[in-house]
Amino acid sequence: MTQAGRSGPLGGRPAATTRGQLSSIAIDLFTTHGFDETSVDDIAAAAGIARRTLFRYYPSKNSLAWGEFDDHLQGLRSLLADTPDDVPLGESLRNALVRFNEVPDDIVEQHRGRMSLLLTVPALQAHSMLMYADWRQVIAEHCAQRLNTEPGDHLPQTIAWITLGTALAAYDQWLKAPGSDLAELLEAGGALLVGGVDTPVGSAPGTGHRPTHRE
Repeated sequence: MTQAGRSGPLGGRPAATTRGQLSSIAIDLFTTHGFDETSVDDIAAAAGIARRTLFRYYPSKNSLAWGEFDDHLQGLRSLLADTPDDVPLGESLRNALVRFNEVPDDIVEQHRGRMSLLLTVPALQAHSMLMYADWRQVIAEHCAQRLNTEPGDHLPQTIAWITLGTALAAYDQWLKAPGSDLAELLEAGGALLVGGVDTPVGSAPGTGHRPTHRE
């Protein structure tokens, strides 16, 4: 059973399953030897399994860098769903981002390596756009529920893009400055979510609601 708040490619937790362990092995190899220089056979050999067995867990080398992505998305959904209704929208997004991206001390360096790969390796950047689309959809669904609209509508989608950008900007700074605090960066960026989402033009401060063409 997936635990609420479990984090993932935008937040780190210790690997606790075979899929998670295989991803961790792959990240270590990618970080040490390079993504392009590491083959699926190398990863399988390091894990002590056959190549065909590895493909039962991951469909491609690119997907290995993302780990247990579906579980991570469910963890994000749970964080957002557990937010009390009286917490404004922007605040709910900021709080979820910070909790989702909590990284235990013992895997900080591995998580740094994972995120460096995801944000800088061209082959992974292309694949990441597909994964981030699913991540944004979770945010959009939460926003749509709060705003009484549809997830595919412009406002939920815009907020989802802003939320993703907030997270990626924090990671970009965190990777550039190893001594920086990821939670503090997310909090600082999240302040824009609170101010920009919770006090839009035409609504009262803190309501987290903006009139739409349906009203």
